[in-house]
Amino acid sequence: MNVRNTQDRNIFHLPDFCSGNMTLAVVLIVELVALLLSTARASLHNNFWVDLASSSLFLLWQGLVSATVLCRARGWLKSVGGSLAYGITLGLILVSALIVSEVIYRVGDYTGGLDVLYQVFPVVHGGFLLRTFAIAFIVGSLALRYFHIAGEWRSSVELEAHARVRALQARIRPHFLFNSMNTIASLTRSDPQRAEAAVEDLADLFRANLRDARGHIALKDELEIARIYQRIEQLRLGDRLRVDWQVDTLPMQAQVPCLLIQPLIENAVYHGIEPLPDGGTISVLGECDGEFIKLTISNPISSDPSVINQAKRHQGNGIALDNIRQRLELAWPNQAQVELNQNESSYKVELYFPFQSKTGQE
Repeated sequence: MNVRNTQDRNIFHLPDFCSGNMTLAVVLIVELVALLLSTARASLHNNFWVDLASSSLFLLWQGLVSATVLCRARGWLKSVGGSLAYGITLGLILVSALIVSEVIYRVGDYTGGLDVLYQVFPVVHGGFLLRTFAIAFIVGSLALRYFHIAGEWRSSVELEAHARVRALQARIRPHFLFNSMNTIASLTRSDPQRAEAAVEDLADLFRANLRDARGHIALKDELEIARIYQRIEQLRLGDRLRVDWQVDTLPMQAQVPCLLIQPLIENAVYHGIEPLPDGGTISVLGECDGEFIKLTISNPISSDPSVINQAKRHQGNGIALDNIRQRLELAWPNQAQVELNQNESSYKVELYFPFQSKTGQE
């Protein structure tokens, strides 16, 4: 327990200030602070717009310089970790603010002969540095507190998601395992070679289910896991199970969360193909436009009311979809989508997520 608490204290949540999104966020925060300061000082003079422009320019330099420093120091700060890293980060922000303030004051002092600049550059050296230090301390402290709370929240969401993924990985349905073992047992005498291949496939499927839930794998490997599951079920269902793979145009090096497709094939077999007397065809269609990948898994469903009511009592379909939706959101926030479409004769799941190769990951 003490070890875990120590690890928790060493966690340091600092966003990547090298990214374009964080640069835009810094600019917006700077402009908001400039607007608040100019509005608060509006009653002291009649030059609101000049004050807003000068404050915006000054704070913009402050924000961008601080963001550049934190961008360069991010790796080192993460290695330090914990409260010390937050203290060092705040110190870097304050030092950056004081350096920029001193440069601004010196420029104003050097150009002080131009009357038009008197309203733009500071006049009192000590008071200007003290005000800058106080504002940088307040804004920096609030920002770091926000980053910490947001990071802790995200970590808790990730831990919950990983726990659910591990539950999904441990949840190979008992009926599937028993049916597979019975099928293998029946093949040991009639077709030993197929029985041996089925045992190897079952071992590979279990190995995939025991893989680290947080890791990503190549799309090629994920598709192979789904095909392994298909081969095992094919031994039991025979010609009743057909899978139409239309994935040749997909970039096989793309990185995806593990167990992304196999649970959907399993649901299609369990809820769609198995209840149909004549079986049916599961369609797996893959598309890629260079930036995003779209996977569509569709299967026929029974129109028999009794079969439909029985299927509604099973919650496995929803559990798998919730896990997949949550993992895609964690991997690509606000970029991935999971859409469901159902009519009287078919059920369709569409996955939409960015194309990310291994070299593109951090």
